[in-house]
Amino acid sequence: MKKLFLVIFLLSVTFSAFAQEKNPVIENIQKEAYNNSQLEILGHELLDDIGPRLVGTPQMQQAHDWAVAKYKTWGISAENQQWGEWKGWERGITHVDMVYPRVQTLDGTQLAWNPGTSSKGVTAELIVLPEIKDSLSFQKWLPNVKGKFVMIAMKQSTGRPDDNWKEWATPESLEKMKNEREETTKAWNENVKRSGYDRRSIIPALEEAGAAGIVDSYWSKGFGVNKIFGARTKKIPSVDMELEDYTMLYRMVEHGDKPKIHVVAESRDLGVVPTFNTIAEIKGTEKPEEYVILSAHFDSWDGGTGATDNGTGTLVMMEALRILKKVYPNPKRTILVGHWGSEEQGLNGSSSFVADHPEIVSNIQAVFNQDNGTGRVTKINGAGFLQSYDYISRWLKAVPDTISKHIETTFPGGPARGGSDNASFVAAGAPAFSLSSLSWDYWNYTWHTNRDTYDKIVFDDVQSNVILTAILAYMASEDDAKTSREQVILPMNEKTGEPQTWPTPRVPERKGGI
Repeated sequence: MKKLFLVIFLLSVTFSAFAQEKNPVIENIQKEAYNNSQLEILGHELLDDIGPRLVGTPQMQQAHDWAVAKYKTWGISAENQQWGEWKGWERGITHVDMVYPRVQTLDGTQLAWNPGTSSKGVTAELIVLPEIKDSLSFQKWLPNVKGKFVMIAMKQSTGRPDDNWKEWATPESLEKMKNEREETTKAWNENVKRSGYDRRSIIPALEEAGAAGIVDSYWSKGFGVNKIFGARTKKIPSVDMELEDYTMLYRMVEHGDKPKIHVVAESRDLGVVPTFNTIAEIKGTEKPEEYVILSAHFDSWDGGTGATDNGTGTLVMMEALRILKKVYPNPKRTILVGHWGSEEQGLNGSSSFVADHPEIVSNIQAVFNQDNGTGRVTKINGAGFLQSYDYISRWLKAVPDTISKHIETTFPGGPARGGSDNASFVAAGAPAFSLSSLSWDYWNYTWHTNRDTYDKIVFDDVQSNVILTAILAYMASEDDAKTSREQVILPMNEKTGEPQTWPTPRVPERKGGI
């Protein structure tokens, strides 16, 4: 019996000591995240109510103003900081219908920054690119486009994703499909090249030749999903049409049916507008001149509503700062959130911030950037900073095992050279780290597509990322030591035989589309 009492006593002492070691801030971060999450309402307000956030649009400005107002309701200082100007443009109603040889409403949308049509729209026959022998033969054919919509994308042989083929096709059929697609793609690219143009430069040539409009289809290799980017015409409508309708029309042209479509695209040119970053801040109490930055780009393409690129990254950083303000209102170091503009056009907002605020960049403790979808964070690498293993590993030890067990770390890693806003800070020598997420079919189904919408968000994973980000920010803020910026010696470039060099800061485009 005495032995039993002794065991119970030792266990109680051990448990008591363990309980005393628990960090109340970290415990409260988790409690607030789980018990009072604002993620779903923030997501609704940003993605459903405001919608896509294309640089230069009123919706982008509305999002900036919404974020500032939301932070202020949480007692957090925030402001919009102008970094440049952009072509102002507002999307209107897009309606695409086949009107001959039968009537059918089609799935398509106008491409960004494209001039609008009148409310009556444009009706014209469709034409496809011919088999081109050389640039001279193409020039002879070119007058045929006058008054017609020109289809500039390859006709895909299948609208089924590869994984659907793998599940259902025979091995022989799957191999046949892949070979046919590879041969067709190669032949298409070579055909365009023989025109004397490439896939981009051929569009202005068609416009100059009098085309009524451009019809594209940038299939994203998933059911009903296309990537939506910007137009390359200055006077005529450019629309992207989903594969299912595009290939139907293409076949009709091939068979001599002479299909006609009617396009209404009521967009508006708004001239030149200012562009901003939204910056929110909790001021540090002991080392206010040193910074922990939570980073996510705010802009998006506008085929969908920018939910996973980068609505989810935005929600993570907003919710993390809200929680930190509530449970850690007096951080040792200043904690900033940067919601960057025009990331999609070349990291313009973040690279402008780096250029405009050297006093902040030189005193960064750490940047945590999230930008690749709704999934839980599964990878963090040291971004080429030689001592990153030491401090990131220490910070991660404070993260609950339910979250950290999914994360693979790689040290020292290599410096980011593009892709997202952490690269802007890495190029300036600041320790900036990508919180890289699980795919959830991001690349095919939501990245820059017409299907990047609220319903694709996995809120359990986003909530996990909020807790991770808030704890990392807290640990980085409280760390007694300043993070080392010592850089790894980069390996040789296999192509040149020369040592690789650290990336240099890019020059931001501050007058875009003008």
